Amino acid sequence: MKTLGNLLWLICGGLIVAILYYIVGFLLCLTFIGIPFGAQLFKFGTYSLWPFGHQIVDRPDEPGCVSVAMNVLWIVLGWWEIAVVHLIFGVVLCVTIVGIPFGLQHLKMIIPTLLPFGKSIQ
Repeated sequence: MKTLGNLLWLICGGLIVAILYYIVGFLLCLTFIGIPFGAQLFKFGTYSLWPFGHQIVDRPDEPGCVSVAMNVLWIVLGWWEIAVVHLIFGVVLCVTIVGIPFGLQHLKMIIPTLLPFGKSIQ
């Protein structure tokens, strides 16, 4: 069932979001300063390809000082827009009965995309 959910997820916006994550992550990794931010985008890009059967959790001993500082910098630099994309996809998909599980998955990704540092995928 997870495989079917993941395949349908790709059609319902998951592939678009993953491509955006990978493109922007690659562009950020071209600069030395952007590498930590690009790594977070790659992490969420991979998660957004196959979200069913995986979850985003806080790493042990998190949030730490560095994670909090990087999360604040993440929000200040405007990466909160990723959360808005997930919100839009989530609301649009929740309008239909068939799209509710996929919309809820997008809504579940809002908080981790707002505060990505200190998170891991299991």
